[in-house]
Amino acid sequence: MIELTRLNHNPLVLNADLVKYVENSPDTVITLVTGEKIIVSETLQQVVMRIFDYRRKLLAGLTPADTGAALHSASVASLASSAVEKDAESD
Repeated sequence: MIELTRLNHNPLVLNADLVKYVENSPDTVITLVTGEKIIVSETLQQVVMRIFDYRRKLLAGLTPADTGAALHSASVASLASSAVEKDAESD
């Protein structure tokens, strides 16, 4: 999970495993694997670094009790993302 800020300054905690892509247009828009779009005040680079740091911490095993479940969740989200992309390609 990563902490971000909506444009109205309300905090948001986002499951980083659901992020499909991030773009600037001119605001930072995060598109989830579900198709939902979220606009945040952080820059594209800040969002990418938070996702990178989140995944690095997971893989480093900083939370040994949670690592197995977290990696399983990441694998499931990755599989779901791949399935969504394959469906989109076949249309």
